[in-house]
Formats: sequence, structure tokens, C-alpha cells
Amino acid sequence: MNNRSASKKVLASALAALTIAASNAALAARDHISIVGSSTVYPFTTVVAERFSRATQFKTPVVESTGTGGGMKLFCQGVGESTADITGASRRIKQSELEMCNGNGVDVVEVQIGYDGIVLANAKTAKPFELSRKDIFLALAKDVPNPDGSETLVPNPYKTWKDVNPTLPAAKIEVLGPPPTSGTRDAFAELAMEGGCKKFDWIAAKKKSDKSAYKAICHNVREDGFYVEAGENDNLIVNKLAANPNALGIFGFSFLDQNADKVQGSLIEGQEPTFESIADNSYPVSRPLFVYVKKAHVDVVPGIKQFLAEFTNDRAWGEEGYLADKGMIPLPTAERQKVANNVRKLNALTNLAAK
Repeated sequence: MNNRSASKKVLASALAALTIAASNAALAARDHISIVGSSTVYPFTTVVAERFSRATQFKTPVVESTGTGGGMKLFCQGVGESTADITGASRRIKQSELEMCNGNGVDVVEVQIGYDGIVLANAKTAKPFELSRKDIFLALAKDVPNPDGSETLVPNPYKTWKDVNPTLPAAKIEVLGPPPTSGTRDAFAELAMEGGCKKFDWIAAKKKSDKSAYKAICHNVREDGFYVEAGENDNLIVNKLAANPNALGIFGFSFLDQNADKVQGSLIEGQEPTFESIADNSYPVSRPLFVYVKKAHVDVVPGIKQFLAEFTNDRAWGEEGYLADKGMIPLPTAERQKVANNVRKLNALTNLAAK
């Protein structure tokens, strides 16, 4: 290597070190933890933040409800004072999001905190619904199998629940739900709609032959007014259901649990959404919940390690913990121990197939 090349290499290393030092100095100037992400995970991170600040000398973390997708974009922007330290997610991080994070120098620590069920609820003043995932798919998909029985698709023609299934009421289909940026929407599409979509064998066969076409059929929600995007605010959906007994709303079990005086969950394939049915996987529309932590911020922003220790303590996420009181379904003991050990080691996520 000639002297000029060596000088360039030394200069590049020095600049990189200065950039890291400047970034760390800026982070050190921030005296609180910044948390963004899922509206479903928001109540859980908020209560942990409050307990953490009461039990320690650290400032209360600032928690913002941005939706899972919006939180990932903010979290993965890079490292530094203007970026979030932690994001909540009501689904697992996508490969494209992990690549975006890594491409911006963000090493990600994954923390599965528990489980949640997705409910289709209506006002307690109305009769509860009993639905199958096939009913849900036929009511809400953009395109559905042709009613003439041929293996073709048509724009969704169904206007009432009775049109979908003769055993259901002759009420107009009116479902209030989250937007595409929401992890709840992603999970609902995968667990409820796709669960019904693949009941049609000829569509299920497309998963091997044309995965993108299969996903488009199963996940795309109708846009003709029968599904109404109600934003990321689940409390708003609860209030609208209370005011409109004919509508159904989509949100996490924890919101149903916290608003049991106003709304009731529909039975899905004979299973009522309850703490027990989600914990034992008998309720068919349940999902894992996560928080993701920016590894580079852990030793720089005050309190992140202690916040994670609070979140992964049995008094918080255990079977008798205060998060269970808020409606979160705990992981089994062995899983909690495995996750807590991974968090202590701050192992960065490298392979989505590993879980």
C-alpha cells in the first residue's frame, strides 16, 4: 500500500470514529428514552414506562402511537438523537424492514413480549356475531370467488352478512378497521382473511405456483365503503361501535378487555376471544407482540437497559404481572426465560427464519 492510500485509509477511519463519537455525544444529550410504534403495544409500553420511572431515577420514556409500519420507518432511519430507541410492533419485523434498518446502520434486538388476539367486536346492545374465517374473507376481500361456482374471481358483490352466509343476519356489512400501516391490519389479513381464503382449494394452490397472486387475493381489502378505515386510534373505533350497533370493529383483545362494558367480541369458529382461548391457541386469530431495540443506543441513552429489565421481569410480563391485567397474554415460562436471556446479551437479529 502506498503512502497516499494509507493516509486515505487512516483519514476514513478517523472520520468514522468522529461520526460515531458525535452521534454518541448527541444521544448522550438526550435524557429520555424515545419509543414509537404499534397502537396495540402502546398501552403496554406506556404502563411499563410509568412503572420504570417511578422505580428508578430515570425520566419517563416518551411513548408515541404511530402504528407498526410507521414506527418501523422512524426506528430504521438510522442512529442518533433524532431517531427512536425502541419501536413496538403487533407483528414480527418484515425482512424488508430489517434490511432497511441494517442498511442505515441499525442493529436490531428483538423482544417478543407476549400475545394478543384480534377481535371483531360490536356494541353490547347488539346481538353477538358468530363468524368463520371464510365468512370474514367473503365479507371483506376486494375480489372473491365467483358465486356461480367457477374457479374465477369477481369484485366483491356482497352487501349484507346474509349474502355471505344464509345463517348470518340480513344486516349491511359495515366494518371499522385499521389502515394498511397498522400491524393489526397486517395480522388480520394474514390470520383471519387468509385463513378463510385458503378454504378455497383452487386459491390455496396458488400459494405454490404464484405466491404474489395468492397474497393479493387473500389480503386485499375491499374499497367500496363496506370496510371503513378508522385510523390508528382503537379507542375511536370502540366509541363508534357504541354509537352504531350495526357496525363491527377490528382491534386487539386488550382493547376489548378494557372496554368490556361497551363492546363484545364475536365468536370465530365457535371460539370466544378470551385470555384463556388466546393463551392456549384455541382462538384462531391471535398473534405475537414485539418491541424492537436499537442496540447502538443501549449504552448511550440513559435507562434503556433498566427499562428492558423492567419489561422482561415477571412482575411485568409474567402470568400474574401487571401487563396481564392490561390484557396482554404472557409467553410460556420457558419462552420468557429464553427471550430475557437474549435481551440481556443484546443479541442482534440477523435471520428472520430463526424463529
